Amino acid sequence: MKKVQSIFFGIILLATILRFFQLGVNPSSLTWDEVAWGYNAYALGSDGKDEFGKLLPIDFLESFGDFKPPLYAYISILPVKIFGLNEFAVRFPSAFFGVLTIIATYFLTKRLFPNSQTFTIKNLQFGIPEVAALLLAISPWHINLSRAAFEANVASFFLVLGVLLFLAWVQGKKWYSLVGSSIVLALSFYTFNTSRIVAPLLVGALGLGFLKTIKSYKKDVFVALLIGVLVLLPILPFLFSPQASLRFKEVNIFSDIGIVHRANQEIANDNGAFWSKIIHNRRVGYITEYVRHYFDNLNPRFLFIKGDGNPKFSTQDVGQLYLWELPFLIGGMLLLFRKREGYWWIIPVWMLLGIVPAATARETPHALRIETTLPTFQIATAYGLVYGFRLIDNLKHRLAGMQSKYFIWFFFFLLAILNFLYYIHGYYKHYPKEFSGEWQYGYKEAISFVKDAQSRYEKIYFTETLGRPYAYVLFYTNYDPKKFRKEAIIEREALGFVHVKSFGKYTFDKDVSRFSTEKKALFIDVLTNIPRDAKVIKTFYLLNGNPSLVAYTL
Repeated sequence: MKKVQSIFFGIILLATILRFFQLGVNPSSLTWDEVAWGYNAYALGSDGKDEFGKLLPIDFLESFGDFKPPLYAYISILPVKIFGLNEFAVRFPSAFFGVLTIIATYFLTKRLFPNSQTFTIKNLQFGIPEVAALLLAISPWHINLSRAAFEANVASFFLVLGVLLFLAWVQGKKWYSLVGSSIVLALSFYTFNTSRIVAPLLVGALGLGFLKTIKSYKKDVFVALLIGVLVLLPILPFLFSPQASLRFKEVNIFSDIGIVHRANQEIANDNGAFWSKIIHNRRVGYITEYVRHYFDNLNPRFLFIKGDGNPKFSTQDVGQLYLWELPFLIGGMLLLFRKREGYWWIIPVWMLLGIVPAATARETPHALRIETTLPTFQIATAYGLVYGFRLIDNLKHRLAGMQSKYFIWFFFFLLAILNFLYYIHGYYKHYPKEFSGEWQYGYKEAISFVKDAQSRYEKIYFTETLGRPYAYVLFYTNYDPKKFRKEAIIEREALGFVHVKSFGKYTFDKDVSRFSTEKKALFIDVLTNIPRDAKVIKTFYLLNGNPSLVAYTL
């Protein structure tokens, strides 16, 4: 038992180091969403209002007009209070809940496979729970998303904990476990948009899978559902509002009019034949498109070779999973269906359901939107790996004794360690320099310069070319939220998007050069937009040496 505990605590220590080491400096800068989380936490911690003055918002944060679920801002209040308004504080909740997810995965796997098999290395015994937790601890997918302020990472914890508590109720019949499951699954609605679809789907799947148990404990189920609905009540009106569907309308494949045009053209090519109207029906086109986007998220290149095409979610040269995991993942899935051990069916069902909402988006595959599938990939891989090593144990005599077994172990671990070290080396050595531009690097340096120089200028004009500069100014100047609300000139589009045009000395515009007649003004712009007669004061560079922003006067 002590050895098992040592393995478990060793895994948690490793996970903590991988998520917290240099958290404030790698990734190299904050995205505008991270800055928004931080400043809203700062504002809520100051006077209980969000950046635009809404008192204790429960349903959403208006932010840039993307109507964010608010929970991440609330759980960031304490880190911001303790560590200050900085990168580490903003990312702390994601990293912290990332570690908690690994702990929850360990106990979830113990519930899924209560009589799981083990294998032994040098008197250390590894079971499926230990291996699953370890795989998630070193996962490139989970490390990348735990080291930035991605609310999806917190939502994943709630989903894992929700399923864990549900199984605890199934096995122990303690009513409070089911109530806890209901509460944390409801809290996922306040955390990430995708979990608002995945959580009900999981609840439905668990309900069908354990229908007999549910019928036998109707009182427990009724109380849990009632409490879950009560937790959801504050957000229900918003969920059925036009604002809630704004982001979905922006990115979903069903708003792609091109599919309708193609269908109409094909029907026209067939002279309007009735069979053509069936084959080329736009509904068939949308279904086909949905299926294609769904399986994009299971593309081997995405999962094992290159990862997500967005550098925020991948280092671009290691997959979301390690390449060596491929045979064990396939083997694990096959063994799950063959052995049908414990509550095996939850893993493939969860994996398939977790992709359902992400497949509606035009941009696929998408590591962030399908993070709700984690840790199913790791648990299935762990299942295949444990049974694979047990097979080696059983064949040790045919393999010329123990030496052959240890050789196979050594070869496997060497391959796994080299793959892991390659990822870690790339993440810390090359990734910050190669992709600092993807993380809006340069804002912090530019705003630091402006803070020191602003007393010499009456106006400061900041380009919007890199996106959302006002949020960075608020964040890096620790701007008083009350003062900001009084000064801010805000434009709200009909579709809901919010643009802060100015506050205090600061004005934000896509073309700041049009304010060239202003005297005693400082301009912050990208290099390509600088007028010929500009006097460059300072250039701010990306970590790869390319210019990011330029400070100049006219």
